[in-house]
Parts: sequence; C-alpha cells; structure tokens
Amino acid sequence: MLELAALPERISVNAHSSVRLELAGKVIRVDPFSLRDSPRDADLIFFTHEHFDHFSPDDTARVEKPDSVFVLPASMAEKAAPVIGTRRSIPVTPGDRGEIDGLRFEAVPAYNPGKRFHPRAKGWVGYVLEAEGLRVYIAGDTDATPEAAAVRCDLAMLPIGGTYTMDAAEAAALANRIRPALVIPIHYGSVAGSAEDFERFAAEVDTGIRVIKKI
Repeated sequence: MLELAALPERISVNAHSSVRLELAGKVIRVDPFSLRDSPRDADLIFFTHEHFDHFSPDDTARVEKPDSVFVLPASMAEKAAPVIGTRRSIPVTPGDRGEIDGLRFEAVPAYNPGKRFHPRAKGWVGYVLEAEGLRVYIAGDTDATPEAAAVRCDLAMLPIGGTYTMDAAEAAALANRIRPALVIPIHYGSVAGSAEDFERFAAEVDTGIRVIKKI
C-alpha cells in the first residue's frame, strides 16, 4: 500500500492539464500536451475529451509505446482511431468502471451546465484512478457539477482557470465539499487562467486540505 504522503512525488504536471503519474507499477499519462521531450514511457494513456489542449496527436506520439493502452470517451473514438491504430483501447461513457492490470478506474461526467464549451451530451469525462489503497480524481474540463461533488478521493486534481471550467473560487468550494487530503490545481496559467489563480485557489481551500503546486 502506498503512503498518502508519498503520492505527490509520483505525480507531475508538465503544463495545463497534462498529467503524469505512477500507480500500480504503471506510468499513466492523462491528456498529454505541450511536452518538450519524447519519453515514450506511457503504459496507459487516458483522454478526457477531444479538444486540442487535451487530445494532441503530436504529444501522444511523444509518450506512447507500442503496447500502450488507451482509455477515452466513446464519443471521440473515431477521431482518435488514427492515433491509436491497432493498439488496445477502452471507450468509456460517464459512469463506466473498469480495471487494467491492477488499476481500477471510474469515468466521472465532465461538463459545463451553463456554458457551451463542454456540453453534457458529448459524454466527456474525468477519471478516478484507484490503486495501492489510494484514489486520485483527475476532473477533466468541468464545472463544479453534482457528479464532481459526489466523488470521494484522497487526492483531487481540479481545473481552476475559469472560462472553460470552474474558476479558482468555485474549485476551492468543490475541494472543501469533497475534502480530499491533497489537492493539485490544474488547467490554469497557459490556455486558460493565470499563474495568480493558484494563490486565489489556495487562499480559499480549508485548513486541513493540503494544496500542492505542480504548475
């Protein structure tokens, strides 16, 4: 079982919402984007949705391996097919659960209730990844929806940049509601939001929830 205090050491965010983490003995990439090198290290690649800053064929090529496994919303399977080729892929819809080589995952709906950018009908998602006794929630591009508020996790990675997702104050309110032990803000400082959003977010998160800066 992995100690919670050691979990942040296994997580990096190279930019925006491009996450790398190690769980269940696997290197996991979520929405690879804006990479500067080509590590080709990903055992598992998760996509939350098809927007250019989350589904980047060029950046995917920098992390994929011949035996990489892909998990992605069913609604973008056709668009992703040329990138995935003949390799194993698992299309998901919101609410789906699965397991790959000891890593359990849940697809959580990710959408904007009152904005046009991420319609619920698209079936786009965030993910809860569970292994080694811990649960990590990577929210994707979403507002603070009822489904997001129902997530239970040890570490949450929440978008805070506003415009296309919840903003810093809304994300802090969500963190205070779901109460993970650790929270890492994402989706700010480049495509959306600014570097100052981290301070705004951190100032409104309750004492007792550790806020970790990775961007």
